Amino acid sequence: MKFYLKKLLTLLLTMVLVSLMAFAAFNLIPGDPAQLILGTQATPAALAELHQKLGLDKSMPERYAGWLWSLLHGDMGTSLQYSRPVAELIGSRLPVTAALALLALLMIFTVSVPVGVLTAQKRGTPLGRLLDSVTMLNISMPGFFLGILFIWVFGLVLRFFSPGGYVSWEDDPAGFLRYMIFPSLAVALPNIAVSSKFLRSALVEESHADYVRTAVSKGLSRHIILYRHMLKNALIPFLTLSGMMVAEIFSGSILIEQVFGIPGVGRLLISSILSRDFPLLESLVVYIAFLVVLANFAADLLLQAADPRIRVKP
Repeated sequence: MKFYLKKLLTLLLTMVLVSLMAFAAFNLIPGDPAQLILGTQATPAALAELHQKLGLDKSMPERYAGWLWSLLHGDMGTSLQYSRPVAELIGSRLPVTAALALLALLMIFTVSVPVGVLTAQKRGTPLGRLLDSVTMLNISMPGFFLGILFIWVFGLVLRFFSPGGYVSWEDDPAGFLRYMIFPSLAVALPNIAVSSKFLRSALVEESHADYVRTAVSKGLSRHIILYRHMLKNALIPFLTLSGMMVAEIFSGSILIEQVFGIPGVGRLLISSILSRDFPLLESLVVYIAFLVVLANFAADLLLQAADPRIRVKP
């Protein structure tokens, strides 16, 4: 119980610090949101009125306290660009980004484990060297570049989907998957390469452990040693990596949504940066940070459940 309380307190403290940093950073950037909204021809009286309406006439600590209080009560404010509640905007884009992230995670977990095991088994052989080369190639290529390649090959040449187009799940589930599969693959491939290489190294390290030599001397087959003992131990640090990978998936999704023209949270974030829509921008940063912190919290709990001997210190 003490462990869970410490993790919860760490999570809350992290979120408060993230919200403080996000609010301070965006409010210290030079520029007047009221001026951006009203334009350069705005009169001083109109600017003062809008400053009062937006709360910009108050000190920064007062604005932060008011913003945090509203955030805790579920009120994220109103977007300056869209003139709509921020929560409504994020809620409308969230299912798209969640589908992209879940598809990417599904690909990562279903592909990286067998590839990691295969590269560990075949290390030093021509097949192992080929798999190592493919892994390094995927690590070296950023997701947005893979996205551009997929658009060219599968969109323009093979015409599996229309570049820049999008079909919602409600209108056409099959079309939705057709438009989401390649962006998810662009996000997943670099992470598959990293996680399979990580698992390969863990399995190679486990192969030199004393318990493996003991199992071999007892006559157990390498197949049983690998799948019953080595893989179980190697997957424990893999869980830690999976928690950190969620941050990579969300940061990668921001660029991928822009490359493929997908109307998700990432594209909304870029739009809010370009328009200096501070209420929307601050809420999106806190929202993404919350998902990343929550994913790492879940990974810590899974890690302890997988091996109760481990006590992850906050």
